[in-house]
Amino acid sequence: MLSENEIKELENLAKENRRNVVKMVYNAQSGHIGGALSSTDILTVLFNKCMLNAPKCKDDPNYEKRDRFVLSKGHASAIYYSILSQCGFFPQEELLTFRLFGSPLQGHPTPHCPGVEVASGSLGQGLSVGCGIAISLKLDKNPANVFVLLGDGELQEGSVWEAFMQAPTRKLDNLVAIIDRNRLQIDGCTEEIKSLDPLDEKLKAFNWNVIEIDGHNISEIYNAIEEAKKADRPTAILANTIKGKGVSFMENNAGWHGKAPKKEEFEQAMKELA
Repeated sequence: MLSENEIKELENLAKENRRNVVKMVYNAQSGHIGGALSSTDILTVLFNKCMLNAPKCKDDPNYEKRDRFVLSKGHASAIYYSILSQCGFFPQEELLTFRLFGSPLQGHPTPHCPGVEVASGSLGQGLSVGCGIAISLKLDKNPANVFVLLGDGELQEGSVWEAFMQAPTRKLDNLVAIIDRNRLQIDGCTEEIKSLDPLDEKLKAFNWNVIEIDGHNISEIYNAIEEAKKADRPTAILANTIKGKGVSFMENNAGWHGKAPKKEEFEQAMKELA
């Protein structure tokens, strides 16, 4: 259980990450801001409190027992880069090279960026990659965990459900799928485009351990991840979130899926995130 001070610290780190995301997308005048903001709290807690990653093992940056992370929704790379910088993989000043030619911080993450394990962005592929990594770790008797962050829109891809079938079959209790359930995708509401509900029951039917949480509640995020790490089968954390969280005019607005703010919008967003 997190203390009040730890919760406050993580809330402040999440706010810093949201400011970074807005700055990065505004500076590049390109990027996917809505889904980055919806997943900010999840990744802030995961990387700062729950994962064993290389900067925490400074004696060996390639520490083999590190936890692995796959950003299946690779278009939300802005928040991933902000988190990696926050965790010490590279200086924060490099964030403003986001999406610039020659920068390792491209629109979709690749291993050219320090801390990135897997190139991603072709939606529907990340969970299959996570399964492969989890199987490899099992074969090596490596105790590391694998975390995969998926968008709910990409659950409409058939390959995701093949991976949902594979993981329990291979008894991958070292695999945690976190679903950013903001209910919006580029074309509108997920339930109007290709309905996912009842998502929790579908995942349970595929023999996954399912935990449903408020994806913006720091304590609930932390407790769910820690519970998942102790489960005897793969766990899916269904995190209910708000697209564009933290910026009033972006919240629950599908139009902010992949749009950069103008100067006045940028200034208002930064004021709200101060």
